Amino acid sequence: MDIRKAESADLPMVGFITRRTIQEVYPRFYPRGAVEFFLDWHGDSHILPDIEAGEVYLLFDGGMAAGTITLHKDEITRLYVAPGLQGRGYGRALLDFGEKAIGERYGRIRLEASLPAAFIYWKRGYRVVDMLTESVGHGSVLCWDVMEKPWPDNKGE
Repeated sequence: MDIRKAESADLPMVGFITRRTIQEVYPRFYPRGAVEFFLDWHGDSHILPDIEAGEVYLLFDGGMAAGTITLHKDEITRLYVAPGLQGRGYGRALLDFGEKAIGERYGRIRLEASLPAAFIYWKRGYRVVDMLTESVGHGSVLCWDVMEKPWPDNKGE
């Protein structure tokens, strides 16, 4: 496995992994309006500025892009593994990478957890610090958790 910083030319790959995961996984957890909100929120016009800021990474295995993660200041965002490749340790590798990069710099890691991922983060030591909601159309309300985890060197702070 190899994790490298995404470049502008990688936008279609990052977008495909992100939106394909949303399309296949999120309808099991969210109503249509929320899924459409996520698809729009993770459109190319939102991903490209993050790539240009040097915040987006891709995980490759044998030359194949399997997942992506975005690191924005003290926050992990947009962590997705292609649906057909889940369960192979790619998500864990991306999360380990993101936690180390952010934790060593900021002493804690923040993220906003969707319903499909919240339990995974909770098992990794994240705790809910806020709960947010937003009306997303079609009579749907999106609910999600803001979670934090201290970096091991800062557990007492």
